[in-house]
Amino acid sequence: MASRNHIPTLSTPLLSDSSSTTPSTVANGHAYNHGDAVCDADPFAFLSEDHPPRSLCPSPADPFRNRTPGWGGAYCWARALLLAPVAAARLLLFGLAIAIGYAATWVALRGWTDSRERPREGAGPMPAWRRRLMWVTRISARCILFSFGYHWIKRKGKPAPRELAPIVVSNHVSYIDPIYFFYELFPTIVSSDSHDAIPFVGTIIRAMQVIYVDRFSPASRKSAVNEIKRKAAGNNFPRVLLFPEGTTTNGMFLISFQHGAFIPGYPVQPVVVRYPHVHFDQSWGNISLITLMFKMFTQFHNFMEVEYLPIVYPPEIKQENALHFAENTSYAMAHALNALPTSYSYADSMIASRAADAGKANCSNYMVEMAWLKEAYGVTTSEAMELLEHFLAMNPDSDGRVKAQDFWALFGLDCSPLCKKIFHYFDFENKESITFRQFVVGCAHIRKQPLFEGVCETAFDKCKVPGTSDISLAQLADALRSSMLPPADDGMLKLFKTFDIDNDDKISKDDFMACLARFPFMIALFAGRINGEVYIEIV
Repeated sequence: MASRNHIPTLSTPLLSDSSSTTPSTVANGHAYNHGDAVCDADPFAFLSEDHPPRSLCPSPADPFRNRTPGWGGAYCWARALLLAPVAAARLLLFGLAIAIGYAATWVALRGWTDSRERPREGAGPMPAWRRRLMWVTRISARCILFSFGYHWIKRKGKPAPRELAPIVVSNHVSYIDPIYFFYELFPTIVSSDSHDAIPFVGTIIRAMQVIYVDRFSPASRKSAVNEIKRKAAGNNFPRVLLFPEGTTTNGMFLISFQHGAFIPGYPVQPVVVRYPHVHFDQSWGNISLITLMFKMFTQFHNFMEVEYLPIVYPPEIKQENALHFAENTSYAMAHALNALPTSYSYADSMIASRAADAGKANCSNYMVEMAWLKEAYGVTTSEAMELLEHFLAMNPDSDGRVKAQDFWALFGLDCSPLCKKIFHYFDFENKESITFRQFVVGCAHIRKQPLFEGVCETAFDKCKVPGTSDISLAQLADALRSSMLPPADDGMLKLFKTFDIDNDDKISKDDFMACLARFPFMIALFAGRINGEVYIEIV
Protein backbone atom coordinates (compact mmCIF):
# COMPACT_ATOMS: atom_id res chain seq x y z
CA MET A 1 0.00 0.00 0.00
CA ALA A 2 1.26 3.45 -0.80
CA SER A 3 1.33 6.50 1.38
CA ARG A 4 2.96 9.87 1.38
CA ASN A 5 4.19 11.97 4.29
CA HIS A 6 2.17 15.16 4.63
CA ILE A 7 3.16 18.69 5.46
CA PRO A 8 0.06 20.66 6.50
CA THR A 9 1.29 24.06 5.28
CA LEU A 10 3.07 23.86 1.96
CA SER A 11 3.15 27.40 0.63
CA THR A 12 6.26 28.48 2.56
CA PRO A 13 8.33 25.28 2.38
CA LEU A 14 7.71 25.06 -1.36
CA LEU A 15 9.80 28.14 -2.03
CA SER A 16 12.45 27.35 0.58
CA ASP A 17 15.33 24.92 0.63
CA SER A 18 13.97 22.98 3.57
CA SER A 19 14.13 19.23 3.11
CA SER A 20 12.67 18.17 6.43
CA THR A 21 9.99 15.49 6.46
CA THR A 22 7.25 14.58 8.85
CA PRO A 23 7.32 10.87 9.69
CA SER A 24 4.21 8.84 9.11
CA THR A 25 2.68 6.39 11.50
CA VAL A 26 2.86 2.78 10.39
CA ALA A 27 0.58 0.10 11.84
CA ASN A 28 -0.08 -3.44 10.60
CA GLY A 29 1.91 -2.76 7.45
CA HIS A 30 -0.10 0.34 6.49
CA ALA A 31 1.05 3.95 6.38
CA TYR A 32 -1.17 6.75 7.67
CA ASN A 33 -0.79 10.48 7.06
CA HIS A 34 -1.17 13.01 9.84
CA GLY A 35 -3.75 15.42 8.46
CA ASP A 36 -6.32 15.24 5.71
CA ALA A 37 -6.84 12.10 3.69
CA VAL A 38 -4.85 11.97 0.50
CA CYS A 39 -7.98 11.72 -1.66
CA ASP A 40 -9.39 14.90 -0.17
CA ALA A 41 -6.22 17.00 -0.27
CA ASP A 42 -5.84 19.82 -2.79
CA PRO A 43 -2.80 18.93 -4.94
CA PHE A 44 -2.25 22.64 -5.64
CA ALA A 45 -2.67 23.99 -2.13
CA PHE A 46 0.97 25.07 -2.16
CA LEU A 47 0.24 27.60 -4.90
CA SER A 48 -2.60 29.49 -3.29
CA GLU A 49 -5.67 29.19 -1.14
CA ASP A 50 -7.64 30.32 -4.18
CA HIS A 51 -9.69 27.80 -6.19
CA PRO A 52 -10.99 27.92 -9.76
CA PRO A 53 -14.56 29.11 -10.26
CA ARG A 54 -16.54 25.94 -9.61
CA SER A 55 -20.04 27.37 -9.70
CA LEU A 56 -19.61 29.15 -13.03
CA CYS A 57 -21.33 26.97 -15.61
CA PRO A 58 -20.99 27.56 -19.34
CA SER A 59 -23.86 29.23 -21.08
CA PRO A 60 -26.22 26.66 -22.64
CA ALA A 61 -26.43 28.88 -25.70
CA ASP A 62 -24.93 27.89 -29.03
CA PRO A 63 -24.81 31.11 -31.06
CA PHE A 64 -23.37 29.36 -34.12
CA ARG A 65 -25.85 26.52 -34.58
CA ASN A 66 -28.15 26.61 -37.59
CA ARG A 67 -31.48 25.18 -36.43
CA THR A 68 -32.25 23.47 -39.77
CA PRO A 69 -28.82 22.25 -40.90
CA GLY A 70 -30.03 19.24 -42.94
CA TRP A 71 -31.84 19.01 -46.24
CA GLY A 72 -35.23 18.85 -44.51
CA GLY A 73 -38.13 16.42 -44.56
CA ALA A 74 -40.79 15.54 -47.09
CA TYR A 75 -42.18 19.09 -47.15
CA CYS A 76 -38.81 20.61 -48.00
CA TRP A 77 -38.14 18.12 -50.78
CA ALA A 78 -41.63 18.56 -52.22
CA ARG A 79 -41.15 22.31 -52.19
CA ALA A 80 -37.75 21.96 -53.84
CA LEU A 81 -39.20 19.84 -56.65
CA LEU A 82 -42.10 22.24 -57.13
CA LEU A 83 -39.78 25.24 -57.30
CA ALA A 84 -37.09 23.58 -59.41
CA PRO A 85 -37.96 25.63 -62.55
CA VAL A 86 -38.06 28.80 -60.41
CA ALA A 87 -34.71 27.89 -58.87
CA ALA A 88 -33.20 27.49 -62.34
CA ALA A 89 -34.47 30.95 -63.33
CA ARG A 90 -33.13 32.40 -60.10
CA LEU A 91 -29.75 30.81 -60.69
CA LEU A 92 -29.67 32.35 -64.16
CA LEU A 93 -30.54 35.77 -62.72
CA PHE A 94 -27.87 35.32 -60.07
CA GLY A 95 -25.19 34.54 -62.66
CA LEU A 96 -26.25 37.42 -64.89
CA ALA A 97 -26.24 39.90 -61.99
CA ILE A 98 -22.79 38.74 -60.90
CA ALA A 99 -21.43 39.15 -64.43
CA ILE A 100 -22.89 42.65 -64.93
CA GLY A 101 -21.81 43.80 -61.47
CA TYR A 102 -18.30 42.48 -61.97
CA ALA A 103 -17.99 44.15 -65.38
CA ALA A 104 -19.16 47.51 -64.03
CA THR A 105 -16.79 47.26 -61.08
CA TRP A 106 -13.87 46.35 -63.35
CA VAL A 107 -14.54 49.46 -65.44
CA ALA A 108 -14.90 51.64 -62.33
CA LEU A 109 -11.53 50.46 -60.98
CA ARG A 110 -9.66 50.49 -64.29
CA GLY A 111 -6.90 53.08 -64.24
CA TRP A 112 -7.45 54.06 -60.60
CA THR A 113 -3.98 53.87 -59.11
CA ASP A 114 -5.24 53.98 -55.51
CA SER A 115 -6.93 50.60 -55.99
CA ARG A 116 -4.59 48.87 -58.41
CA GLU A 117 -4.42 45.23 -57.34
CA ARG A 118 -5.54 46.11 -53.82
CA PRO A 119 -6.18 49.32 -51.88
CA ARG A 120 -3.20 50.98 -50.23
CA GLU A 121 -3.13 52.38 -46.73
CA GLY A 122 -3.54 56.14 -46.90
CA ALA A 123 -5.18 56.04 -50.33
CA GLY A 124 -7.65 58.77 -51.20
CA PRO A 125 -11.41 58.37 -51.68
CA MET A 126 -12.88 57.01 -54.89
CA PRO A 127 -13.60 59.78 -57.41
CA ALA A 128 -17.25 60.78 -57.81
CA TRP A 129 -17.67 59.51 -61.39
CA ARG A 130 -16.37 56.07 -60.36
CA ARG A 131 -18.80 55.97 -57.42
CA ARG A 132 -21.67 56.79 -59.78
CA LEU A 133 -20.63 53.96 -62.06
CA MET A 134 -20.73 51.61 -59.06
CA TRP A 135 -24.50 52.14 -58.94
CA VAL A 136 -24.67 49.51 -61.68
CA THR A 137 -23.04 47.03 -59.31
CA ARG A 138 -25.30 48.12 -56.48
CA ILE A 139 -28.41 47.45 -58.59
CA SER A 140 -26.85 44.10 -59.50
CA ALA A 141 -26.53 43.37 -55.78
CA ARG A 142 -30.25 44.02 -55.33
CA CYS A 143 -30.93 41.59 -58.19
CA ILE A 144 -28.80 39.00 -56.41
CA LEU A 145 -30.92 39.45 -53.29
CA PHE A 146 -34.04 39.03 -55.43
CA SER A 147 -32.66 35.82 -56.93
CA PHE A 148 -32.17 34.44 -53.41
CA GLY A 149 -35.84 35.03 -52.65
CA TYR A 150 -35.62 38.42 -50.92
CA HIS A 151 -38.28 40.01 -53.07
CA TRP A 152 -38.93 42.76 -50.56
CA ILE A 153 -37.00 43.70 -47.44
CA LYS A 154 -38.68 45.31 -44.48
CA ARG A 155 -36.75 48.33 -43.22
CA LYS A 156 -37.32 50.20 -39.98
CA GLY A 157 -35.65 53.50 -39.26
CA LYS A 158 -33.12 55.04 -41.61
CA PRO A 159 -29.38 55.58 -41.81
CA ALA A 160 -28.16 58.57 -39.83
CA PRO A 161 -26.27 61.26 -41.74
CA ARG A 162 -22.68 60.30 -42.26
CA GLU A 163 -21.53 63.47 -40.47
CA LEU A 164 -23.28 62.32 -37.28
CA ALA A 165 -22.39 58.64 -37.37
CA PRO A 166 -19.47 57.81 -39.67
CA ILE A 167 -19.33 54.22 -38.40
CA VAL A 168 -22.10 51.63 -38.74
CA VAL A 169 -22.06 48.32 -36.85
CA SER A 170 -24.36 45.37 -37.43
CA ASN A 171 -24.92 41.85 -36.23
CA HIS A 172 -23.80 39.25 -38.75
CA VAL A 173 -26.11 36.33 -39.56
CA SER A 174 -25.55 35.41 -43.19
CA TYR A 175 -23.55 36.24 -46.29
CA ILE A 176 -26.70 38.11 -47.31
CA ASP A 177 -25.91 40.90 -44.81
CA PRO A 178 -22.94 42.43 -46.66
CA ILE A 179 -24.76 42.14 -50.00
CA TYR A 180 -27.64 44.17 -48.57
CA PHE A 181 -25.38 46.82 -47.06
CA PHE A 182 -23.42 47.05 -50.30
CA TYR A 183 -26.66 47.90 -52.08
CA GLU A 184 -28.05 50.13 -49.34
CA LEU A 185 -24.98 52.09 -48.15
CA PHE A 186 -22.01 51.22 -50.38
CA PRO A 187 -19.78 51.54 -47.31
CA THR A 188 -16.12 50.95 -46.66
CA ILE A 189 -15.78 47.59 -44.96
CA VAL A 190 -13.19 45.80 -42.88
CA SER A 191 -12.38 42.40 -44.34
CA SER A 192 -10.01 39.50 -43.89
CA ASP A 193 -6.97 39.39 -46.17
CA SER A 194 -8.17 36.06 -47.55
CA HIS A 195 -11.28 37.61 -49.12
CA ASP A 196 -9.15 39.51 -51.63
CA ALA A 197 -8.40 36.29 -53.52
CA ILE A 198 -12.04 35.19 -53.90
CA PRO A 199 -13.09 35.40 -57.58
CA PHE A 200 -15.48 38.29 -58.34
CA VAL A 201 -15.90 39.06 -54.65
CA GLY A 202 -12.30 40.25 -54.26
CA THR A 203 -12.72 42.78 -57.08
CA ILE A 204 -16.02 44.11 -55.74
CA ILE A 205 -14.82 44.60 -52.17
CA ARG A 206 -11.77 46.46 -53.49
CA ALA A 207 -14.20 48.97 -54.97
CA MET A 208 -15.53 49.48 -51.44
CA GLN A 209 -12.05 50.70 -50.46
CA VAL A 210 -11.80 47.77 -48.11
CA ILE A 211 -9.63 47.87 -44.99
CA TYR A 212 -7.78 44.58 -44.83
CA VAL A 213 -6.96 42.98 -41.50
CA ASP A 214 -5.31 39.82 -40.27
CA ARG A 215 -7.19 39.15 -37.04
CA PHE A 216 -4.28 37.10 -35.66
CA SER A 217 -1.69 39.84 -36.20
CA PRO A 218 -1.55 42.62 -33.57
CA ALA A 219 0.29 44.87 -36.04
CA SER A 220 -2.39 44.32 -38.69
CA ARG A 221 -5.19 44.99 -36.21
CA LYS A 222 -3.52 48.22 -35.09
CA SER A 223 -3.06 49.32 -38.70
CA ALA A 224 -6.72 48.55 -39.43
CA VAL A 225 -7.87 50.65 -36.47
CA ASN A 226 -5.78 53.57 -37.76
CA GLU A 227 -7.38 53.20 -41.20
CA ILE A 228 -10.87 53.08 -39.66
CA LYS A 229 -10.12 56.27 -37.77
CA ARG A 230 -8.71 58.00 -40.87
CA LYS A 231 -11.63 57.09 -43.10
CA ALA A 232 -14.23 57.85 -40.45
CA ALA A 233 -12.70 61.31 -40.00
CA GLY A 234 -12.88 62.23 -43.68
CA ASN A 235 -16.33 63.08 -45.05
CA ASN A 236 -15.12 62.31 -48.57
CA PHE A 237 -15.02 58.63 -47.70
CA PRO A 238 -18.13 56.46 -47.40
CA ARG A 239 -19.22 55.53 -43.90
CA VAL A 240 -17.36 52.56 -42.41
CA LEU A 241 -19.29 49.33 -41.84
CA LEU A 242 -18.12 46.70 -39.36
CA PHE A 243 -19.49 43.43 -38.06
CA PRO A 244 -17.98 43.59 -34.57
CA GLU A 245 -18.79 39.96 -33.78
CA GLY A 246 -16.19 38.97 -36.35
CA THR A 247 -18.18 36.01 -37.65
CA THR A 248 -21.74 34.91 -38.36
CA THR A 249 -24.14 33.76 -35.65
CA ASN A 250 -27.67 32.35 -35.76
CA GLY A 251 -29.26 35.69 -34.82
CA MET A 252 -30.61 34.45 -31.49
CA PHE A 253 -27.53 35.58 -29.57
CA LEU A 254 -24.83 38.20 -29.76
CA ILE A 255 -21.26 37.14 -29.18
CA SER A 256 -18.48 39.30 -27.77
CA PHE A 257 -17.72 42.41 -29.81
CA GLN A 258 -14.26 43.15 -31.13
CA HIS A 259 -13.22 46.72 -30.40
CA GLY A 260 -11.99 47.99 -33.76
CA ALA A 261 -15.16 50.01 -34.39
CA PHE A 262 -15.03 51.63 -30.95
CA ILE A 263 -11.37 52.47 -30.41
CA PRO A 264 -11.44 55.52 -32.75
CA GLY A 265 -14.08 57.10 -30.49
CA TYR A 266 -16.55 58.19 -33.18
CA PRO A 267 -20.33 57.86 -32.76
CA VAL A 268 -21.68 54.63 -34.23
CA GLN A 269 -25.09 53.71 -35.55
CA PRO A 270 -26.09 50.14 -34.68
CA VAL A 271 -28.13 48.17 -37.19
CA VAL A 272 -29.83 44.86 -36.45
CA VAL A 273 -30.69 42.30 -39.12
CA ARG A 274 -33.35 39.63 -38.62
CA TYR A 275 -34.38 36.68 -40.77
CA PRO A 276 -37.87 35.58 -39.63
CA HIS A 277 -38.61 32.02 -40.69
CA VAL A 278 -40.63 28.90 -39.98
CA HIS A 279 -39.03 26.02 -41.91
CA PHE A 280 -35.66 27.37 -42.96
CA ASP A 281 -33.08 29.02 -40.72
CA GLN A 282 -31.11 31.31 -43.04
CA SER A 283 -28.14 31.76 -40.71
CA TRP A 284 -24.74 30.65 -41.94
CA GLY A 285 -23.84 28.41 -39.01
CA ASN A 286 -22.94 24.72 -39.17
CA ILE A 287 -24.24 24.46 -42.72
CA SER A 288 -22.35 24.47 -45.99
CA LEU A 289 -22.60 27.38 -48.41
CA ILE A 290 -23.95 25.14 -51.19
CA THR A 291 -26.71 23.81 -48.93
CA LEU A 292 -27.62 27.31 -47.79
CA MET A 293 -27.78 28.65 -51.35
CA PHE A 294 -29.85 25.68 -52.55
CA LYS A 295 -32.37 26.23 -49.78
CA MET A 296 -32.61 29.92 -50.58
CA PHE A 297 -33.20 29.23 -54.27
CA THR A 298 -35.98 26.75 -53.42
CA GLN A 299 -37.92 28.96 -51.03
CA PHE A 300 -41.10 30.77 -52.12
CA HIS A 301 -39.89 33.87 -50.31
CA ASN A 302 -37.19 34.62 -47.75
CA PHE A 303 -37.93 37.23 -45.10
CA MET A 304 -35.42 39.83 -44.02
CA GLU A 305 -35.80 42.80 -41.69
CA VAL A 306 -33.32 45.60 -41.17
CA GLU A 307 -33.67 48.08 -38.31
CA TYR A 308 -31.52 51.18 -37.92
CA LEU A 309 -31.15 52.03 -34.23
CA PRO A 310 -30.41 55.39 -32.58
CA ILE A 311 -26.81 56.56 -32.60
CA VAL A 312 -24.64 55.39 -29.71
CA TYR A 313 -22.09 57.96 -28.60
CA PRO A 314 -18.73 57.22 -27.00
CA PRO A 315 -18.53 57.61 -23.20
CA GLU A 316 -18.03 61.19 -22.07
CA ILE A 317 -15.58 60.09 -19.40
CA LYS A 318 -12.34 59.24 -21.17
CA GLN A 319 -11.42 56.68 -18.56
CA GLU A 320 -14.28 54.57 -19.87
CA ASN A 321 -12.53 52.88 -22.75
CA ALA A 322 -13.60 51.10 -25.92
CA LEU A 323 -14.76 48.13 -23.85
CA HIS A 324 -17.57 50.16 -22.28
CA PHE A 325 -18.43 51.71 -25.64
CA ALA A 326 -18.68 48.24 -27.19
CA GLU A 327 -20.77 46.96 -24.27
CA ASN A 328 -23.21 49.87 -24.54
CA THR A 329 -23.64 49.20 -28.25
CA SER A 330 -24.01 45.46 -27.70
CA TYR A 331 -26.73 45.99 -25.09
CA ALA A 332 -28.63 48.33 -27.43
CA MET A 333 -28.53 45.77 -30.23
CA ALA A 334 -29.39 42.85 -27.94
CA HIS A 335 -32.41 44.77 -26.62
CA ALA A 336 -33.63 45.49 -30.16
CA LEU A 337 -33.12 41.85 -31.19
CA ASN A 338 -34.54 40.49 -27.96
CA ALA A 339 -31.39 38.39 -27.96
CA LEU A 340 -28.94 37.34 -25.28
CA PRO A 341 -25.40 38.77 -25.23
CA THR A 342 -22.87 36.04 -24.50
CA SER A 343 -19.15 35.72 -23.76
CA TYR A 344 -18.55 33.54 -26.79
CA SER A 345 -16.30 34.90 -29.52
CA TYR A 346 -14.98 34.06 -32.96
CA ALA A 347 -12.42 31.80 -31.27
CA ASP A 348 -15.26 29.59 -30.00
CA SER A 349 -16.44 29.06 -33.56
CA MET A 350 -12.87 28.03 -34.45
CA ILE A 351 -12.86 25.56 -31.55
CA ALA A 352 -16.21 24.06 -32.60
CA SER A 353 -15.05 23.87 -36.21
CA ARG A 354 -11.85 22.07 -35.22
CA ALA A 355 -13.87 19.58 -33.15
CA ALA A 356 -16.12 18.99 -36.17
CA ASP A 357 -13.08 18.43 -38.38
CA ALA A 358 -11.91 15.83 -35.86
CA GLY A 359 -15.22 13.99 -36.31
CA LYS A 360 -16.61 14.87 -32.89
CA ALA A 361 -20.34 15.09 -32.26
CA ASN A 362 -21.96 17.89 -30.24
CA CYS A 363 -19.17 20.29 -31.13
CA SER A 364 -20.75 23.08 -29.11
CA ASN A 365 -19.71 21.14 -25.98
CA TYR A 366 -16.14 22.13 -26.71
CA MET A 367 -16.74 25.88 -26.67
CA VAL A 368 -15.32 27.75 -23.67
CA GLU A 369 -16.62 31.36 -23.91
CA MET A 370 -13.25 32.68 -25.01
CA ALA A 371 -14.08 36.34 -24.41
CA TRP A 372 -14.57 35.62 -20.70
CA LEU A 373 -11.58 33.29 -20.57
CA LYS A 374 -9.31 35.86 -22.18
CA GLU A 375 -10.48 38.64 -19.87
CA ALA A 376 -10.29 36.55 -16.69
CA TYR A 377 -7.10 34.59 -17.37
CA GLY A 378 -5.40 36.09 -20.40
CA VAL A 379 -5.71 32.89 -22.45
CA THR A 380 -5.07 33.55 -26.13
CA THR A 381 -6.80 31.85 -29.02
CA SER A 382 -3.62 30.07 -30.06
CA GLU A 383 -3.13 28.71 -26.53
CA ALA A 384 -6.72 27.45 -26.40
CA MET A 385 -6.39 25.81 -29.82
CA GLU A 386 -3.16 24.11 -28.74
CA LEU A 387 -4.81 22.72 -25.61
CA LEU A 388 -7.73 21.58 -27.76
CA GLU A 389 -5.38 19.44 -29.85
CA HIS A 390 -4.13 17.71 -26.70
CA PHE A 391 -7.68 17.30 -25.40
CA LEU A 392 -8.82 15.72 -28.67
CA ALA A 393 -5.90 13.31 -28.39
CA MET A 394 -7.36 12.16 -25.04
CA ASN A 395 -10.23 10.39 -26.85
CA PRO A 396 -13.26 12.39 -25.65
CA ASP A 397 -16.60 10.60 -25.70
CA SER A 398 -19.70 11.61 -27.67
CA ASP A 399 -20.47 14.33 -25.11
CA GLY A 400 -16.98 15.79 -25.35
CA ARG A 401 -15.87 14.45 -21.95
CA VAL A 402 -12.59 12.74 -21.07
CA LYS A 403 -12.11 10.11 -18.36
CA ALA A 404 -9.15 10.10 -15.98
CA GLN A 405 -7.44 7.07 -17.52
CA ASP A 406 -7.57 8.59 -21.01
CA PHE A 407 -6.43 11.94 -19.64
CA TRP A 408 -3.27 10.53 -18.04
CA ALA A 409 -2.57 8.03 -20.83
CA LEU A 410 -1.63 10.97 -23.05
CA PHE A 411 1.30 11.65 -20.71
CA GLY A 412 2.24 8.05 -20.05
CA LEU A 413 0.87 8.03 -16.50
CA ASP A 414 -1.57 5.76 -14.69
CA CYS A 415 -4.32 6.84 -12.32
CA SER A 416 -2.18 6.90 -9.19
CA PRO A 417 -3.60 8.48 -6.02
CA LEU A 418 -1.86 11.76 -6.85
CA CYS A 419 -3.06 11.70 -10.46
CA LYS A 420 -6.61 11.09 -9.25
CA LYS A 421 -6.36 14.14 -6.98
CA ILE A 422 -5.10 16.27 -9.85
CA PHE A 423 -7.90 15.06 -12.10
CA HIS A 424 -10.45 15.72 -9.36
CA TYR A 425 -9.23 19.33 -9.32
CA PHE A 426 -10.70 19.62 -12.84
CA ASP A 427 -13.64 17.30 -12.19
CA PHE A 428 -15.34 19.44 -9.56
CA GLU A 429 -18.73 18.04 -10.63
CA ASN A 430 -17.63 14.53 -9.59
CA LYS A 431 -18.74 13.05 -12.91
CA GLU A 432 -15.53 11.02 -13.31
CA SER A 433 -14.89 12.93 -16.55
CA ILE A 434 -14.13 16.50 -17.60
CA THR A 435 -15.04 18.82 -20.44
CA PHE A 436 -12.65 20.88 -22.51
CA ARG A 437 -13.88 23.99 -20.74
CA GLN A 438 -13.00 22.53 -17.32
CA PHE A 439 -9.59 21.53 -18.65
CA VAL A 440 -8.81 24.99 -20.05
CA VAL A 441 -10.15 26.93 -17.07
CA GLY A 442 -8.31 24.69 -14.60
CA CYS A 443 -5.02 25.05 -16.48
CA ALA A 444 -5.44 28.81 -16.79
CA HIS A 445 -6.29 29.18 -13.11
CA ILE A 446 -3.22 27.24 -11.97
CA ARG A 447 -0.94 29.18 -14.29
CA LYS A 448 -2.29 32.50 -13.05
CA GLN A 449 -1.38 31.86 -9.40
CA PRO A 450 1.23 34.39 -8.23
CA LEU A 451 3.58 31.69 -6.94
CA PHE A 452 3.40 29.53 -10.06
CA GLU A 453 6.47 30.73 -11.97
CA GLY A 454 8.66 30.74 -8.88
CA VAL A 455 7.45 27.26 -7.96
CA CYS A 456 8.34 25.97 -11.44
CA GLU A 457 11.87 27.35 -11.14
CA THR A 458 12.23 25.81 -7.70
CA ALA A 459 11.00 22.47 -9.03
CA PHE A 460 13.61 22.47 -11.78
CA ASP A 461 16.41 23.31 -9.36
CA LYS A 462 15.28 20.52 -7.02
CA CYS A 463 15.02 17.93 -9.79
CA LYS A 464 18.32 18.41 -11.64
CA VAL A 465 21.54 17.04 -10.29
CA PRO A 466 23.63 19.78 -8.61
CA GLY A 467 26.20 21.16 -11.01
CA THR A 468 24.21 20.26 -14.12
CA SER A 469 21.81 22.34 -16.20
CA ASP A 470 19.50 19.60 -17.48
CA ILE A 471 17.26 16.79 -16.26
CA SER A 472 17.84 13.30 -17.64
CA LEU A 473 15.29 10.49 -17.90
CA ALA A 474 16.70 8.87 -14.76
CA GLN A 475 16.62 12.15 -12.84
CA LEU A 476 12.99 12.74 -13.84
CA ALA A 477 12.03 9.27 -12.61
CA ASP A 478 13.90 9.86 -9.38
CA ALA A 479 12.11 13.18 -8.86
CA LEU A 480 8.70 11.55 -9.31
CA ARG A 481 9.48 9.02 -6.59
CA SER A 482 9.09 11.78 -4.01
CA SER A 483 5.38 12.11 -4.87
CA MET A 484 4.22 8.92 -6.57
CA LEU A 485 5.22 5.57 -8.01
CA PRO A 486 6.91 6.27 -11.35
CA PRO A 487 5.21 4.70 -14.38
CA ALA A 488 6.60 1.78 -16.34
CA ASP A 489 9.46 2.33 -18.77
CA ASP A 490 7.21 3.10 -21.76
CA GLY A 491 5.15 5.53 -19.73
CA MET A 492 8.23 7.16 -18.26
CA LEU A 493 9.67 7.69 -21.73
CA LYS A 494 6.38 9.22 -22.91
CA LEU A 495 6.34 11.63 -19.96
CA PHE A 496 9.98 12.52 -20.60
CA LYS A 497 9.20 13.36 -24.23
CA THR A 498 6.36 15.58 -23.04
CA PHE A 499 8.89 17.67 -21.12
CA ASP A 500 11.61 17.44 -23.76
CA ILE A 501 10.16 20.18 -25.95
CA ASP A 502 13.13 20.41 -28.35
CA ASN A 503 13.65 16.61 -28.60
CA ASP A 504 17.33 16.67 -27.66
CA ASP A 505 17.02 13.82 -25.11
CA LYS A 506 17.39 16.12 -22.13
CA ILE A 507 15.13 18.54 -20.32
CA SER A 508 16.60 22.01 -20.15
CA LYS A 509 15.18 24.72 -17.95
CA ASP A 510 13.48 26.26 -20.98
CA ASP A 511 11.93 22.89 -21.81
CA PHE A 512 10.76 22.41 -18.25
CA MET A 513 9.22 25.88 -17.97
CA ALA A 514 7.57 25.68 -21.39
CA CYS A 515 6.00 22.30 -20.59
CA LEU A 516 4.62 23.51 -17.27
CA ALA A 517 3.30 26.67 -18.92
CA ARG A 518 1.43 24.40 -21.35
CA PHE A 519 0.39 21.80 -18.74
CA PRO A 520 0.58 23.68 -15.42
CA PHE A 521 -1.17 20.91 -13.49
CA MET A 522 2.01 18.81 -13.78
CA ILE A 523 3.71 20.96 -11.17
CA ALA A 524 1.87 18.85 -8.59
CA LEU A 525 3.98 15.84 -9.68
CA PHE A 526 7.02 17.52 -8.15
CA ALA A 527 5.49 18.74 -4.89
CA GLY A 528 7.13 15.92 -2.92
CA ARG A 529 10.62 16.70 -4.20
CA ILE A 530 10.18 20.42 -3.62
CA ASN A 531 9.00 20.04 -0.04
CA GLY A 532 11.26 17.19 0.90
CA GLU A 533 8.35 14.79 1.25
CA VAL A 534 8.86 11.06 0.80
CA TYR A 535 6.45 8.72 -0.95
CA ILE A 536 6.61 5.34 0.83
CA GLU A 537 5.26 2.08 -0.50
CA ILE A 538 4.61 -0.49 2.26
CA VAL A 539 4.65 -4.07 1.03
